Order: sequence, then C-alpha cells, then structure tokens
Amino acid sequence: MVFARSPPRCGGLVCIALSGRRIDRQPLTGVWRTLPQNDKRSRLTLFHFIVRFILHHDNTATQAWQAGTQRKPHGTNKKSKKKMSITNTKKLPAGKSSANLVTGRFQRRPSGIGFVRPRTAIGDDAPVNDIFIPPHWTRDAASGDTVVIEIMKRRPKDDYGRSTKKRNKKNKNGNARSNEERSPCGRVVEILERASNRFVGTYNIEYGWGYVQIDGSVFKRMVPIGDATAGSARTGDKIVVEMIKFPTPHNDGEAVIVEVLGAHGIPGLDTLLILRQFDLPDHFNDSALNAARNEVEKFFKHFPDESAAEKEFIAKKLKSMNRLDLTDEIIITIDPADAKDFDDAVSLEKLSNGNWRLGVHIADVTHFVAKNSPIDKEAVNRATSVYLPDRVIPMLPEVLSNALASLQPNKIRFTKSVFMEYTPVGVLTHTEIYRSAIKSKQRFNYTEVQEFFDNPEKFQRKWQPEIRELLMNLYEIMNVLRKKRFERGSLEMDIPETKIDLDDDGAVIGAHLYPYHDSNRVIEECMLAANEAVAQFIASKNIPFLRRIHSGPSIRKLRNFTDFIRSLEIADLDADELYQDRFIFQRLIDSVRGTPQEYAVNFSLLRSMQKAVYSPEPEGHYALASQCYCHFTSPIRRYPDLAVHRLLDDILDGKSPKPELRELVLLGEHCSDREQRAEEAERELVKLKLIDYVSKHIGERIEAVITTVEMYGVFVMGLEIPAEGLIRIEALNDDFYRFERNAKILIGQRNGNTLRIGDRLLVEIVRADPDTRQIDFRMVKRLKTDKPTAKLKNLPVRREKQKSSAKEKKKKKQ
Repeated sequence: MVFARSPPRCGGLVCIALSGRRIDRQPLTGVWRTLPQNDKRSRLTLFHFIVRFILHHDNTATQAWQAGTQRKPHGTNKKSKKKMSITNTKKLPAGKSSANLVTGRFQRRPSGIGFVRPRTAIGDDAPVNDIFIPPHWTRDAASGDTVVIEIMKRRPKDDYGRSTKKRNKKNKNGNARSNEERSPCGRVVEILERASNRFVGTYNIEYGWGYVQIDGSVFKRMVPIGDATAGSARTGDKIVVEMIKFPTPHNDGEAVIVEVLGAHGIPGLDTLLILRQFDLPDHFNDSALNAARNEVEKFFKHFPDESAAEKEFIAKKLKSMNRLDLTDEIIITIDPADAKDFDDAVSLEKLSNGNWRLGVHIADVTHFVAKNSPIDKEAVNRATSVYLPDRVIPMLPEVLSNALASLQPNKIRFTKSVFMEYTPVGVLTHTEIYRSAIKSKQRFNYTEVQEFFDNPEKFQRKWQPEIRELLMNLYEIMNVLRKKRFERGSLEMDIPETKIDLDDDGAVIGAHLYPYHDSNRVIEECMLAANEAVAQFIASKNIPFLRRIHSGPSIRKLRNFTDFIRSLEIADLDADELYQDRFIFQRLIDSVRGTPQEYAVNFSLLRSMQKAVYSPEPEGHYALASQCYCHFTSPIRRYPDLAVHRLLDDILDGKSPKPELRELVLLGEHCSDREQRAEEAERELVKLKLIDYVSKHIGERIEAVITTVEMYGVFVMGLEIPAEGLIRIEALNDDFYRFERNAKILIGQRNGNTLRIGDRLLVEIVRADPDTRQIDFRMVKRLKTDKPTAKLKNLPVRREKQKSSAKEKKKKKQ
C-alpha cells in the first residue's frame, strides 16, 4: 500500500494498491470518490500524477510497473507461448558475444520508437539498413548515443500484444514486401557512449517540484530536477542541465541544474542555447592563446614591416628556410565580401607549349601549428570551424586565422603552392608542390569579379592589364575544367543557399538568396583541382592518408527516388539502370532546371545520396566522379586539411611517413562527427532565429512550397523567409486525405485533390514555439503550379517487358 499527496486542485491524500504486476486503478480511499463521475479529465489527471509520483519515489513500484507492461496479454494460450518468446529474451551475460550484436548510433523519434544506424557489426549477417527499436526496448538511450543492440529474427508484437506479421506481409498495393523493404528489429543491450549528458530546456515548477522541459520534441515528458533549491532559476528561465538518470519509457529520469542562461527575450540567448546544447567551445584555453602569440612574435622578428625590409634580405631569408620566393608573381585572392580570413590564392600562366600552369596557394598553417602543441591539441578537438549566422567559432585562435594564416594583400605570407599543368582540353600532365612565400597583389570579392566577367570594358582603367588578363584566363580554364569534370560524370545540384539578415542584436530582419555565379565557380574549380592533384600525389607514394570519400547511393534509396520521380510525372525511370548509369542523374537535373519541380527533384536526389566522410579507405568521391580525392585547401578551418599539409611536410623533407591506419580511422570518424555537429548547430540556430521572427507575424499569410509529405501532414517552406513548418493533416479542410507512401503524396478521397512535393500554397502562420522548435501553418488556398515543360532526352524508361506484363495482369483480372 502506497500513499501519495494528490495535486492541489484535488486536495487530500490518495491511497492506491499495488497488486502483482500492475498498479490497480481503483482507489481504496481518498479524494477519488469526491470527484464527480463525469469529470473524466480530473480523474485521469489524478491517476497520472499518482503513477508518476510512485515511479519516481518507489523502486518496488517501478519494477512492478515495468513487469506489468511486459506481461502476457489477455487471451493468449499455450500455443502462442513460442511466438512470444522473443519478448522474454534475456540480456546476454557479461563477457559473452553473439552474432546478432550490432554497434550503431541511436535516434529516438517523438513517438518513443527508435532507429539505429549500424556502424560496426559483429557477424556476417549484420544488416546494413536502419534497425527498428520498439519503445519498450530502447532502455534509456537518447538520440546520438552509441549503443549495442541485439538483432531479433522478426518484428515483435505491438503495444497491445497483437502480432504485426500479417500487417507487414503485404504493402498497400497488395504485393509482398521484400526483406530489403522490411526494417530489421532489435533491442538495446548496452549504451557504449553518450552523445551528450547536458541539455538545454525551460525550467518549470509544478506542485512544488522543479522540472525541466528539454528543448525539442525527443523528450516529451518533463524531467524532474534533483536540486531545485540549489539553483537560482525561475519559472520560464532557460537552463542547462546535466542528466543524472536518463528518461525511459517507464521513468521520467532526473537532472541537475548546471547553468541558468536567463529568461526568454534576452538578446543573444538563442546563440548561447546552441553553444551549450552542442557543447561548442566559446573560448580558447590560455596555453593555446599564448602559443599563438609566440608564433606571431617569432614571425615578425624574422619578417619586419615589408616596406622597411630590403628585397634582398627577404629573398635570402626565404632561401635559408627552403621556401620558393613567389612574392613577385601575380597572385590574387577571390572571396565573399564579408570574409574575415583569406586562406587560398590563385595564379595562372600560359606556357610556350600551349598548356596552362595553374597555381593554387594555401596558407601554410603547419608552420605555426606543430604536432601535439597546445594549438594543435585544441584544433584536433574542435576539428572544424563553426559558422553560425551571427558569429564564427574558429578552429585556430584568431591571431593566427585572421593574421598570419590570412593571405592579406601586399603582405608576405607563408604558403604551400601546388602547380598543375593542364593541356588545352583539361588533361592534367604534371604536378609540383612547394613550400613558398607569396605577396597577394589584390583582394577581390565575388560580386566585383562577376561584374568584370559581365562587362570587362568597365574595368579597363580601374584594374591593371595583367590583372584583367589573369581573370579572363581563369574564366577560360574554369570552363575547361568544368566540362572535363562533367564528362566523367560529376553531379551539380542547383540548391540555392539562403542567408538570413540580422540586426545588431542578432534578430532576423529578413533573408535573401546567396548568389552563385561564374566568379564562385572559378575558385571552386581551382580548389577541386588542387584537392584532387594533392590526393593523387600522396597516393602515388603509397602512403595512407585521410581522404574525403563519398559512397554512391544504395539501390533501396534509388527505388524510393524513382518512385518519387514517377509520381511527379517527369519520367519513368528504372532504379537498376539509374544505379549503373550515373549520367542519367545530371540529365535529370538539367531537364527540370527552371521548372517548379526543380527544388523538389534536387532536394530529393540529395536525400537519396550518402554523406561524405573522412576515411583512409581508398574509395572515391561519387558526386565529383573522382577516384582519389582529399581536402587540402582549408587548413585554417578543417583539421583533415591540416593533417594532409603535415604529411606533405614530411614528403618535402625527404621522409617516408607511415601513418598508422588505426589512428587515421579514428581521426576520420572524429572529424566527420565534428563536421556533422557543426552543420546541425548551424541549422538549429537558423531555425531558432526564424521561429523568433515568425512568432512576431502570427496570422500573416505567405507563399510557401511543399518540401516533405508525411502521413500526418505536409512540411512547407516559405518562399520569402526560409522558415519550414508543418500543416497538419487535420488542418487540410478542403478534402479527406490518404497518404500514399510509395509516391509520397496525399490523395483526397472526396474531390481527388493531391498534395505533393513542389506544390505551392498560400499559408497562414498559426504558431511558432521556440521550446519545441516547431512552426505550424494553415493552408489558405492552392497556388497554380505548372507541370514541368522540359522533356527528358535519352533517359531510359522501364522495360517494355515489364509494361506488357502489367497489361497481361490487368487482362487476367478482368
């Protein structure tokens, strides 16, 4: 018998009984009898409070409740005992292994279910697809955790004890589902590594207890605060908590307050939330800063102000350092107008044999960052610079990244120079790599270079003749290299990048599309060429190094993609032929360019591709159609580039470096994880700022395009402000919709209306919640969406045999 104090609105003590494996809902005494029989809401609220109170404070009750949720459902007989044996599978004893164990990253959905993407498998039968984890087998795993799961032979029974075998046997078209389509099932056995123990959320007080509602939609219930009196938080404050006990399906968990960030509305609070949520470093330690300052003093001691230093003195000094003197060469930088660091420069000359000699000059960061130095340890921990909308979190201290490692005009800077000789048709014939010193002649931004490409006569008096000639030559070789790259099957998806405009307090005041012109492509082609040339140079030495690899799409994802393309009535593609012929992708992209379906096709194709990662495995880069590729051109902001530079130092010194493969694998995984963390942090902060902007425009109507279709509604993105939100299916009042999973569309049952990716709508802003980070829209009306007018040329369609067999099936049915 357990006594618990009820909520204030019910008053008094309530007594409930624990009987066997369940908590009896019928109270023995207390206020339950005082509540009206028709007041179901109060009775349900009271019961839920009692259960939560007992589970939090009584271990015996918790164990009884957990046992009760896994008890055999009513109505089962002895024959069904074997079928249910999977539910009673015991945890493997410590020290024993199983062929069904898989290690992977866990992701929890708001509904409570989870999925694990395998990373390392023990056994030959380990699946490669995401593994489904039922809610009661997730334990206390949180999204991002590395877990060990045990693979089950089939799907378990649902929450009501009913078998899911019949429901999974056939799909909606009546066809049997293949094993590839059926997601394997598993249960969490052990949690190897937590993605994070700290979370941000909103502090609340209910019935005298402190709780935190974690931001986002993964933790649906509030988590109790174990030291509510120790913090200075007030109701509604944003706080940082450390999880002592992670929530489970049967327990709310427990957390302690680590930091109080402040109330809603404080300028810069959203950025601070993201910094704490993703554990991003906001300052360098003293040892790294002091080491960076020492490198600056050392450099200017050898190279004082260039105007006062004699040319012969500089040439002698560079020769003694075994650096190629390029200070008299015509070398320029082209960067965004708001760039703070310039780590790459280019040069180009026409040789007497008619070939091009392209030079790419990258800041020599390794000269200032020795291996295992305080700067290097900080850099490898960060692994990448993080570019947030209102600030940059650099990988290296600013005194290096914005000064010595920045190729500022008319200043001597140390570089590594890669010279590549190309034939007039873009064939690479020779590569040379040097330690060098340059003095950039001029700094350009993309906008003014594009203006020059559009109207060269306008700049005849403004820029020197050799500068104008260099830019025109760069434009010419850019076209040659691009043509060569597309001939080998490289892909280019036109997905516009949106930049949000901020005021002085970091609040959103608007947005604009970031233009991408030929001036951007000039630098892009030069950097791609340098990355590939360096990778081939190191590979020719039979030295393992950290590559940038990108695997091709899986046949399963291609089938989903071709189903989507057919639903748009663009083409009748075959997934198998698409898998074998990569050139179909680019022809498909070209065919929808300029049509309303362009964004939908490009975005869907991007989602069907794998993510590029860092690894020493000798794999190529699928999207670039490159067999050997690495990152070399940004050592100021990516640690893999710095590692490649360090390897080049050993080669240039005549050494034969032999990096350990295991260390490279671990470094590649670490840098890939850090890169993904930086991308997620940027997306989340942009989302928060847009939610804050949209919350001030509730009730306004904007034009939007459908980006995703799900069974519970459609996600749309505003055309003027790139805020993405949900239109719930119950809010679509113009028809009664049914979700077609294969085609990813909603089909109206009454009027035959359809909603699919790429459709344009006029929507009204209903709600914008920064805590759940969700925006809700309401559809006002449909906007006219033209069908694609571009026709696909030479695209393979599904075989005639398949079509004829389908017709024969119809005849047989008739």
